[in-house]
Amino acid sequence: MKYLYQFLIIIGFSFAGEMIHAVLPLPVPASVYGLVLLFVCLMLGIVKLNQIEAAADFFLQIMPVLFIGASVSLMNIFQDILGSLAAILVITVISTFAVMVVTGKTAQFIIERKERKGEAVHEHK
Repeated sequence: MKYLYQFLIIIGFSFAGEMIHAVLPLPVPASVYGLVLLFVCLMLGIVKLNQIEAAADFFLQIMPVLFIGASVSLMNIFQDILGSLAAILVITVISTFAVMVVTGKTAQFIIERKERKGEAVHEHK
């Protein structure tokens, strides 16, 4: 029953994302709206992590299975994209590198920020 309740909470945020997508004329996927809503509610404490954690862990465990359909479709259209393969590989390498740099810089910023807060707390004691 716990999993069903947690699953329904996640589905509720997904549905809210669909509703926002239907109302706003922006080219943003409905799933992104739902994820942002869930993130904001988690940050504000409206939804507690323990209210969705088990179902979210389950979704993360089965996520590779969800890519099987996309992989099969890619194999079906491989001949069509063969001419663009070099461009696709260049874009993939550049975007992967960009994501790695941004993630590293963000993690570094957060770590340094936490260290500064920790030093400030120790100075006040």
